[in-house]
Amino acid sequence: MNMQTEKELGIALEGCSSFQAEVYVATFKIPKGKVSTYARIAKMIGRPKASRAVANALRACPFYPTIPAHRVVRSDGSIAGGRKDIAARRLRLRDEGIPIRRGNVQLTEDILFG
Repeated sequence: MNMQTEKELGIALEGCSSFQAEVYVATFKIPKGKVSTYARIAKMIGRPKASRAVANALRACPFYPTIPAHRVVRSDGSIAGGRKDIAARRLRLRDEGIPIRRGNVQLTEDILFG
């Protein structure tokens, strides 16, 4: 599914829960070359204690890569997922210019979104 605008995304998300839709819209806004954290996404949608639920919603996201779930990492910069998933996400982030050191995203203010 190729969605270019938030309006197109809104139509595609009609079958999702309101929480999932909020997470997906917030994640959709992360530009190439930037990352966010599960905690930041939770705060962006007004649910600051829901970082684990944000991670679960993104893990089950049926709209990847349109929803760039690979751009959301843990607060310490580590990448969540299974071994193959982590390797693929790490490679994709590197390709987008995200600095990675010792397997983790180097979280600096210039690349953090949200």
